[in-house]
Amino acid sequence: MTTQTRTQDTLYAYWRRHIMLGMYVGYAGFYLTRKTLSAASPALITNLNIDMAHIGLMGTLFSLTYGVSKFVSGMIADQTNSRFFMSTGLILTGVISLVFSQMHSIAALTALWVANAWFQGWGWPACANLLTSWYSRNERGVWWAVWNTAHNLGGAIVPVLVAYLVIHVNWQAGFALPGVAAIVIGLLLFFYLRDKPKSLGLPNIGDWRKDKLEQFHEADSPSLAYRTILHRYVLTNRYLWLLAVSYIMVYIVRTAIYDWGNIYLTQQHHYSLIQANVALAMFEVGGVLGSLVAGWGSDRIFAGNRGPMCILFATGIFLSVAAFWLFPFTDIFIHALLLFCVGFFVFGPQMLIGMAAAECSHKQAAGASTGFVGIFAYLGAAAAGYPLALIIEAFAWQGFFIAIALCAVTIGLVLLPFLRMQVDTSEEK
Repeated sequence: MTTQTRTQDTLYAYWRRHIMLGMYVGYAGFYLTRKTLSAASPALITNLNIDMAHIGLMGTLFSLTYGVSKFVSGMIADQTNSRFFMSTGLILTGVISLVFSQMHSIAALTALWVANAWFQGWGWPACANLLTSWYSRNERGVWWAVWNTAHNLGGAIVPVLVAYLVIHVNWQAGFALPGVAAIVIGLLLFFYLRDKPKSLGLPNIGDWRKDKLEQFHEADSPSLAYRTILHRYVLTNRYLWLLAVSYIMVYIVRTAIYDWGNIYLTQQHHYSLIQANVALAMFEVGGVLGSLVAGWGSDRIFAGNRGPMCILFATGIFLSVAAFWLFPFTDIFIHALLLFCVGFFVFGPQMLIGMAAAECSHKQAAGASTGFVGIFAYLGAAAAGYPLALIIEAFAWQGFFIAIALCAVTIGLVLLPFLRMQVDTSEEK
């Protein structure tokens, strides 16, 4: 082994650890200012006389804005420094959360929540670029899954933290404290993260790890004008369209459970807000294990093909949602366990579909590819806001659960073409 090789190994090992930790804490930080509205919605309904339909409308506007931002930001992130892009976005979401905590006008709160959604979209594309640059194909399922649990860490902390602040201080504190935390984390990212390996003089990840699948992906991603890459490898890529449609359904289920779960438990089973939010936190805890199992299984069992594992998990979503709906007794421990199961199965496809989008596209278009399917994901999240509120008003909670159960079935059907090994999208060109 040459001195240069030993130096490269040392630098790669050092920065892979640091970048993973930075991405993990940073993306969990985005959740501190993203899910506060969901966690505080019962208090806002009580204190500001906001009705459920308007809470749903705010959620829908947030999701639509965030989805568009992920795609636009993805195109920008592909061509900029991920370190600066991610840290700036997180700081701005923290500032907006602080301002939000001082407002009482419904119009002002709605406008600020939409602005928050735009800067929330700066986190995912930066992480997608770093994950595809620092981790190769035959290991990416596991590492992407590890990073993906940042969703669950942030999502599990927020409902408990915000419920405590709302109950013991006021609803404003439920937005102000997470805002301050986001600003602090964003400043740390600015100094802690780095960009792609080449920015440190290191070889591509495929060459360093001698990963043939990754080297093939790199070799089959020719140097082209970015506009050409966008058209050929993203907008006309039929694999991305299949993933996009399935993402709609995944995010309807995910957002519906997270945004409406505590309201369902407080209204239908008469739990306190803190009980309901603690139970809802188990949805995120289950997602941690589900992401890790899905990532490991797609690497080890299906040799890097993400589709079959997604189909297995879609079946689990249907069964666990049905069990949560049909459980006939009011028992907080059983409901928390069932939410754990729903989270386990939801976060598998949520993680795998985003990763598959990056792997089915050009190597230099990870941000745009994941952002493209992200638009559709948050169309699904938007449908879980105001439209689902209308379903609840018209058909009560029975309509709510029937809708998300049908979504789970659709996920599996749309991804059936992925039962065979993923082929590179270049075959379509």
